Amino acid sequence: MSAERPSVRAGRHEAITHAMEDYLKTIYVLEEEHGRVSTQAIAEHLRVQSPSVTNMLKRLASLNLVHHRPYRGVTLTPAGRRLALEVIRHHRLLELYLSEALGYSWDAVHEEADRLEHSISEEMESRIDAVLGYPSADPHGHPIPTPEGDLPVNEATRLDHIGIGSRVTIERVSDRDPEQLRYLAALGLLPGVEVIVLDRLPFAGPVHVRIGDREHYLSLELAQALFVVSARAETGEC
Repeated sequence: MSAERPSVRAGRHEAITHAMEDYLKTIYVLEEEHGRVSTQAIAEHLRVQSPSVTNMLKRLASLNLVHHRPYRGVTLTPAGRRLALEVIRHHRLLELYLSEALGYSWDAVHEEADRLEHSISEEMESRIDAVLGYPSADPHGHPIPTPEGDLPVNEATRLDHIGIGSRVTIERVSDRDPEQLRYLAALGLLPGVEVIVLDRLPFAGPVHVRIGDREHYLSLELAQALFVVSARAETGEC
């Protein structure tokens, strides 16, 4: 990758700490998955107390990195989004490097990347990108931001929102729970795999799916961890 290519680090604020970067990344991910981001959702994701989240959001708002209105959720400003995407780019490149170059399993790379994402230099980022062949997605199917901070439009839908009879392809999988990732891998529910939704039981019941010649019942929690796109025009076949 040419050294002249612009980076999302341009204009980086010197006051930004690693903890602030974690918050910005978390807000971006939650906004991508759920739309509105609440203080409680951030607290649960980062495993911290709500008062700590409120204090951090005030600091981020003072730096013009987030818009925070009590009881109305949190959104990133353009500057906050740029910084979030920089950290996400580091994280996803590191996940793929750990997986492909060092042999880490897909359920182990997330925590390792969390520890490393704040520390790598632009030079190392560029070298990892080049060694991997300028990849577009991490091991869980999440898109890797470009050096300019661009990402494709997110068109994936959670599996629990998919209609019965639909034929879909898994695009990405939530990477927050290593045990869940191991279980999904054992079922063959990986990015690129085609799934047919056979049934969905009411009252938060499981989703019944077919993968090839196998059928599985997925809990609501598991279905919410899978993001899918249409594989072909729906046929209604089961």
